[in-house]
Parts: sequence; structure tokens; C-alpha cells
Amino acid sequence: MSDWRGQEFEIRLGPPGHGGFCVGRHEGRVVFVRHGLPGELVRARVTEDRGGSFCRADAVEVIEASADRVPATCPVSGPGGAGCCDFSFATPAAQRALKATVVAEQLRRLAGIDPEFAVEPIAGDDPEITGGWRTRVRLVVDEHGRAGVHRYRSTAVLPDLRCPQPVAGALDGVAERRWTPGSDLVVAVDGDGVRHIVELAADDTTRPGGRPATPRGATRGRGHHPARRKHSGAPVRDDRGAIRDRAAARKSATNAPREEWVLAGTGRAVEYVAGRRWELAATGFWQAHHRAAQCYSDLVADWSGLAPGGSGWDLYSGVGVFAARLAEQTGQTGAVAAVESARGAVADGVAALRDLPWLELRADRVERWARSATGSPEIVVLDPPRAGAGKEVVAAIADADPRRIVHIGCDPASFARDLGLYLDVGYHLADLRAFDAFPGTHHVECVALLDR
Repeated sequence: MSDWRGQEFEIRLGPPGHGGFCVGRHEGRVVFVRHGLPGELVRARVTEDRGGSFCRADAVEVIEASADRVPATCPVSGPGGAGCCDFSFATPAAQRALKATVVAEQLRRLAGIDPEFAVEPIAGDDPEITGGWRTRVRLVVDEHGRAGVHRYRSTAVLPDLRCPQPVAGALDGVAERRWTPGSDLVVAVDGDGVRHIVELAADDTTRPGGRPATPRGATRGRGHHPARRKHSGAPVRDDRGAIRDRAAARKSATNAPREEWVLAGTGRAVEYVAGRRWELAATGFWQAHHRAAQCYSDLVADWSGLAPGGSGWDLYSGVGVFAARLAEQTGQTGAVAAVESARGAVADGVAALRDLPWLELRADRVERWARSATGSPEIVVLDPPRAGAGKEVVAAIADADPRRIVHIGCDPASFARDLGLYLDVGYHLADLRAFDAFPGTHHVECVALLDR
């Protein structure tokens, strides 16, 4: 079979696929086409062809447009651009419908269920506005010291920060400044409106003798870099054209200690949920959407069914946002255990929740802790990383025999696989909510309530 890279052809697009594209067929092959909508006739240019039954392409011209198409709100993510805003050229209602289609297909295929649900805006969001929702942004710095984002499926850096996702003021002045080449930047706007900018040093920024170069005006951070990262990105093509999986390739680098330099703010972000205050590392995990943590916390509290004296687990607990709601419901006669592998997050959670002594926050791998845990909690809440919880964790939860499980997932395929595992061990899907927590993108957050 010949290599189609660079070829252009007209193609009629079919349904959306998981990953921000629509599926079409050309000369007997499946083509995953970005920047198009279902039903559209487009001219597609093949961007990647590894042989086999499918290839990838960009829609470089729209010949017959969908009624759902609008002028793109993100100038960075078009053909040849970044992977940030997959569907910024569709109406918000159409974006949510596309996400619902993808989630439904994954649930049918991987879990064997067909529940009724709709993708809904995060509570408090204007459903017709897709910009200005992201409070956490991670940027890369090119060899010239310019901050930018990766080109889609590439290690190449685009020094273009016009994406509409960040909240107002988050990236003010960042494009005009020069940063340490090869470093990463974490920009976080916290619940008090304070902007924190932390530079994560790259290996090649060290001076002779191994001491890292200090950016001008910086202070050294705590050195805590979270192991838990969601939405880690798509596979990338390196400069030699070889494909590799970004999530796998970056895992060791993400977890490895890196020098941190605080260049704006204090490096300690303040956040609020349900009247409680947390202070955590600006590089630590927090929901990207500025209203998401409150939204999910309210749903967990509503679904928990806990009464005073009750018990619960919060797995992959971060700083304990969900655990705090459970502990407030159980009261001091209850017992809540929270487990998180990132020790810095656990320390921040312990500091924030000292008034809940019946809540135990533990630094451990969920897989290891769940295998040896004793007791039977009334509810288990878990918000695993993008890869999902998996067989080992689901089996351990089933052995504990909780009355209810609240499972949160940001990847439809992983979420559906985990739901299938719960169904296999005797749980029933009692309710399902899906939230448009990442407007303009193909990402969606799903929350399931399971019971016996």
C-alpha cells in the first residue's frame, strides 16, 4: 500500500471518533479527519499514514459546511496547528452533542450499556460561551526562549498563545518575555485571583557542575512536582518522523524531581470549595475548569447517601476535596479514608483539613493500599488518572463491597472500560452525568453512580 502522506482528496465525513476527529472513508480505507463536522464534504490532506487500514488527515477546505459550523474561536488549533481546541469551529450545543455521541459509543462498545444522558455545561457556565474557563496552563519553551504549545502530534513548539481557554489575565505578558530554553512553564490563577508562574527546569539548563541556572527574578520552589496528571496529551511525532506515545514517554520525566523557580506569585495556590480553603503547590493537581471542583464536589455530596456515623473512601484523592465533603456528612462518629500517591498533595490536604480528625489522608499507591484495606465502606469515590482505575482497583473495591460507588473519568474509553468492570462484578449503573468541563475541545468529564 502506498504512503498517502501529503495527498489531498474530497471526503464526506461521518460520525465523530474518540480523539477530536470525524471518521470518513476513501478508497476502502478509514480516514480520521480533524477540523471537520459530521456530514460535511471537505478537502482533506493526509498528515500521517503508518500503513494499515487507516490514516489521519486535516480538513483544509470545507466544500459543504454543516449548519453547526461557526467561525473558529481558536486561531492556534487549525490545520497544522496545536491540539488544544478540537471543536472551536462548532456551536457550543453541537460540541456537546459530539461529545455525547462519543461517550455513548464507548459505553455501548466497551461496557455493553446504552444509558440516556446529555453532556451539560458546568454549573454556572454560560452554555454559549466557550472561552476563559481554564485556570491551569502548562506551556513549553522553545530554543529561543519563547513560550508556546506543542504542534498537534509533534514535539515542535508553536510560540502562539492566542488560545481562548485560559481565564482573563492568565497569560498577560507571557508571550513578550523570554524564558529558559527547554523549560516548561506552569501558569495557575488561583481562587483569590493571584497568578502564579513556575518554571520547571530542563536537564540542559544546568550550569557546569550540575547547578541549575536561576531565572532572573525567580525564587526556588518546593520542588514538588505531581505524579498525577490528567489529559496528558496525544501521541506525538518527533523530528525524525517516528511516532511515540506522549503519555508513556513523559511519565518518567513528569514524575522525576525537577528544579522549580517561582517567577510570579508565591507558587502556593489558594483554592476554595464548599466554603473550605486549600493551599497547594501551583504545580499540583487541581481541576482545570474554574468551576469544576465545586460542581463535582456538590454531585458527590448529593449522591453519597451518607449519614452521621457513616464511612467512605476517596481514592486518587488529591488534596481531599471529595473526602472533605464525605467527612462533613459522616461527622465525628464516622470514618473516611483518602488515598493519593502524590505526597505533596497529601501534605496540603492534611494541612487544610485538620478540623476533620476522623478523616485519614494517606500517601500511597491506590493499587497497593486497596489490596490490603480492611472494612466495608458505604461509599467509594474515585477520580483516577486518564488511564482509568483498571481491573486491580475495581476488584479491590468490589471485595470491600460498598453500597455505592461514584466513579469520575475524563477519558470516555477508560471510563467505559471501568464501568464494564463494575457491571461484571455485580454493580448496576444507577445514574450518569457528563459535563462539558473542557469547552472547545473533545474532552468531557463523566460521573457515574453505581450501586448493588
